Amino acid sequence: MEQTTNEEEVFKKIYERAEAIRRGDELKKETKALETQVGGNHYNTMKIQPMEYTMANNMNPLQHTAIKYISRYKAKGGVEDLEKAKHTIQLLIDWEKGHDS
Repeated sequence: MEQTTNEEEVFKKIYERAEAIRRGDELKKETKALETQVGGNHYNTMKIQPMEYTMANNMNPLQHTAIKYISRYKAKGGVEDLEKAKHTIQLLIDWEKGHDS
């Protein structure tokens, strides 16, 4: 699937923001996608959103998902989000154990 120009621009801005965070630059909300949220405000009220943090630190999808659930549990899913985080961490552990050299 080919990305549209708008999608490319959004990904470029997210990447640039992640690089700025990695360098320690002043955090600025420049990407409109990060300013909007569908279905609540449990991410855009955070000083740094899980997506920004995980991209800035080159994390994999399982790491991102665990951080996402842990970050939002008080504002959204409560203990269920912690259970989801625990499950995701177990998936990550199983994945890492299965890929040891």
